[in-house]
Amino acid sequence: MRLYSLSVLYKGDPKVHLLKAAYDVSTFNFFQRSSVQEFMTFTSQLITERSALGSRASVKEQEYLCHVYVRSDGLAGVVIADNEYPQRVCFTLLDKVLDEFSRQVSKMDWPSGSPATISYSALDGYLSKYQVQTSGT
Repeated sequence: MRLYSLSVLYKGDPKVHLLKAAYDVSTFNFFQRSSVQEFMTFTSQLITERSALGSRASVKEQEYLCHVYVRSDGLAGVVIADNEYPQRVCFTLLDKVLDEFSRQVSKMDWPSGSPATISYSALDGYLSKYQVQTSGT
């Protein structure tokens, strides 16, 4: 069970844009990592774009499950995990991250924000905290 990506996006008008993201691509071949990360960013934006405000969904994309939560204020979160990761845990994580993000980052910064301009550093910590460590026996 693995988490691969955790993203915070803003579903604005006319398009969705990424505010902040964390990735764990360590299980992929070194040469694949940047394209895997691009795929995850693109997929997160696409799923958010296709989701209604105030909705939650889980979408299967290739061998991944993408869990999306779009709040009614346009703030959205996406977790990309493998098929075995518990859905309930993903949505708990998204609730927690979006609540914290909205308290720390001014709503006025969401429409124009980007990963370079938004200062919110908790995503990497959440990604590793919620990573299920599978120990070889």
